[in-house]
Amino acid sequence: MGDSKTSADFFTELEEKSGYSFFYLDDWIENIEIEQNFQEATITEILDSVLSGTQLNFYVSEEEKRIFLLQNGIIYDDLPSGFFGRQDSIVQGQNTIGTQNAPPPAFFAETNVQTTDRLPLVRIGKADRQDLRESYSLSGKAINARTGEPIPDLAIRIKGRGTMAITDEQGNYNMELPAGYNVITTSAMGIKDLEREVIMYNDGSLNLDLGESLEQLDEVVVEADAVSNVEEAITSSEEIESEESKNIPLVLGERNILEVAKALPGISSAGEGASGLNVRGGKTDQNLVLLDDAVIYNPTHFFGIFQALNPFTTEKVNIYKGAAPVEFGGRLSSVFDIETKNGNVEKISGEGSIGPVTGNLALEIPLKKEASSLVIGGRGAYADWILRSLDDESLSNSEASFFDGIVKYHHRFNENSEVRGTAYYSKDNFSITSDSLYNYSNRLFSVRWAHKLSERTNGVLTAGNSDYNFGIDYESEGNNDFELDYAINESELRYKLRTRLNEGHALDYGLSAKYYSVNPGSIEPKGNDSNVAPVDIEDEQALEGALFLGDEFKVSDRLLLSLGARYMFYAAMGKATQNTYEEGAPRNETTVQDTISYGSGEFIKTYGGPEARISARYLITPDFSVKASFNNAYQFIHTLSNNTTVSPIDTWKLSDLNIKPQKGYQATLGFYKNFEENMYELSLEGYYKRMDDVLDFKTGADLLLNENVETEVLQGKGKAYGVEFLLKKNRGDFNGWLSYTYSRSLYKFDGDYPEEQINNGEFFPSNFDKPHDVSLIANYRLTRRFSFSMNFVYQTGRPVTYPIGTYRFNNSDYVIFSDRNKYRIPDYYRLDLGINIEGNHKKNKLAHSFITIQVYNVLGRNNPYSVFFVTEDGEVKALQSSIFGVPIPSITYNFKF
Repeated sequence: MGDSKTSADFFTELEEKSGYSFFYLDDWIENIEIEQNFQEATITEILDSVLSGTQLNFYVSEEEKRIFLLQNGIIYDDLPSGFFGRQDSIVQGQNTIGTQNAPPPAFFAETNVQTTDRLPLVRIGKADRQDLRESYSLSGKAINARTGEPIPDLAIRIKGRGTMAITDEQGNYNMELPAGYNVITTSAMGIKDLEREVIMYNDGSLNLDLGESLEQLDEVVVEADAVSNVEEAITSSEEIESEESKNIPLVLGERNILEVAKALPGISSAGEGASGLNVRGGKTDQNLVLLDDAVIYNPTHFFGIFQALNPFTTEKVNIYKGAAPVEFGGRLSSVFDIETKNGNVEKISGEGSIGPVTGNLALEIPLKKEASSLVIGGRGAYADWILRSLDDESLSNSEASFFDGIVKYHHRFNENSEVRGTAYYSKDNFSITSDSLYNYSNRLFSVRWAHKLSERTNGVLTAGNSDYNFGIDYESEGNNDFELDYAINESELRYKLRTRLNEGHALDYGLSAKYYSVNPGSIEPKGNDSNVAPVDIEDEQALEGALFLGDEFKVSDRLLLSLGARYMFYAAMGKATQNTYEEGAPRNETTVQDTISYGSGEFIKTYGGPEARISARYLITPDFSVKASFNNAYQFIHTLSNNTTVSPIDTWKLSDLNIKPQKGYQATLGFYKNFEENMYELSLEGYYKRMDDVLDFKTGADLLLNENVETEVLQGKGKAYGVEFLLKKNRGDFNGWLSYTYSRSLYKFDGDYPEEQINNGEFFPSNFDKPHDVSLIANYRLTRRFSFSMNFVYQTGRPVTYPIGTYRFNNSDYVIFSDRNKYRIPDYYRLDLGINIEGNHKKNKLAHSFITIQVYNVLGRNNPYSVFFVTEDGEVKALQSSIFGVPIPSITYNFKF
């Protein structure tokens, strides 16, 4: 038997020459390529060679001169050991095959097979008599059938057993299945549940193409893999889908996942209309905010009232308040990892909205069917009218506008490789007074290549660049017109790999490098008649790098450990000049001892050290667990601000010879319980955080355009602790969540000299210390078209410093202030209500639409934003300002096609 021939011809010829009758289905052999020559070979040797690269086995019946080709399996001559309730052996001819470690053959009753919502049965691997095991490994990738993108956090379970696997960020999974017949089930937010019958004959792979579950997206709270909050090792993490903000009533009807985040325990802000988030008592600069792997320095518009993210291009945000995944670093308090959508690879689709303040539009354009797509999003504001309606007179005479745009390209080469690229830009212009125009902008781009290196190892290479700048254009009737500019730019390269060693170990490891470039500010005269002197503060540069390694270690079915370590390295670099100051004297311009010049690229000062990321989960029952974690972190970049809340003109300062990096340590303990098949989630977490070398400012500090800014700031200690409670109802006509946080955030600045102390060196409450914080989000679906939503917030009033007296000196009046943040403004509470009206659900429509009618601050609560003091007739009087002191109605039209 020699020449190349078709498989059908080969088996026909083999049947004629061997005298054996063959039994098989034609489609089993149609792809077998046969180009070998067989001379004086036995029938067994020929079949072993021909079928070696296939999933086919064979069985020879010598008595009947018959040969049966078999898909995946093998034929047993006798029933398996224990089939009739007693120990047996499998006998083949005169040889006894021990079955102590071998699985039984796969028997299953056809009458029990349910075809509803199931795909056809699939056979995995090729049975091997020399490698019979109790279980086999199944791996693969989960893909969204509509977009072609991977599905992370998909729960894959073996029906009737406690075994579960979770797909990683690239949709990959690996799990052990018992030999023989199994039914696997899948579940994830927004993805249709799937059941699939699988027969395991050996190790193998199975990719899952899954459809979306659109009905789940109609609820406020999209049901995720709810059991993951109990089973995962990581603590203090939250995931918010952009769709979750669809029905939640927020100011002016604008979807805002960052505002939704503030309704979760442990996350707050200094006040209504304040930019930035405070996470577990940390400052706003202690949050790492990422958009598709690139840093976004100011993710808000319009004084923090709106997010600077198009809600129709945003997929979700993962929030880590404790021990974050080992690849993230550089901030003390949290990580906000925001992901944009991958586009539709089947057809053009889009979403949009028209509201009182903004218009939004997003398009998904397939470039190559089932392979590549483009997402384009744009948003603009027409917000001047709302400023004119505010209580604050200075704001009512101002103007503001903003826009943002995003483009994302995604291409899937094959199941083992995909690339995505994102470009984003946002810009704000606002004028608080008639003589000043402020502007700030974010720009970023990132590229991410995810690839599979082997069956057990995946890699993700990311590169990104971020830029943030602000400016002031000042024009007045005098001769002091000027233009002021500030900018910060950073570039990062990171490579992360994940290797699943076995069912018990999954390693995450890699390295990252980042380059900072900061223009601390410049001012130029505007016009030939301006008397303003030009100032240009020296640029700052720095390198930041990290090596990281983590292991998710499954000790037992109950105990899961996540052990991680990072080593951080930081170097402040020239070209620059740095001052040194006299020992034993306060740091100010009169105590400068020397000024040192550093050449371009020369290291000025290096910092670094190890970071730990340790988490543990112990399952008390399948739906009740206790978790604990510890982590520490370094932060080499700081904001300089003497405002109560974050301002667009706050500047960022790199650590250098005189300003040390911040350091933080946090321990967490939590209990997590699910009820009624994961319909309800309950969690209770406690935490304690310590911070070293945090920054604050001296009284009367001048921070902007200061060449020696280190003389105006202080570095001290901070501590924060609290308890967080969360109850969620994930599905049903009535759904939502209730959160409560009790927390304290305290800081201490105790220098050797009075001018380097605050509150005489004692701990004092931070500007965002709010001991009690309650949020209630609720949605009730009356019909498929009509639903009602509610958002209620209560918070303790934030701390303020009051004047407590006056004195007269040299014919001038002076005010005596209390200790820092000794008093509090009145408590904050607000109720928002909304009605959501869906369009009809006919399939053959150009576009589907819905209308949201909302009222923000229904009770008309005049919540104070700030308290300030004026002197009238020799008396100091306290006044308060509010952002939204009256109910704010809105109506928004949304459409989708």
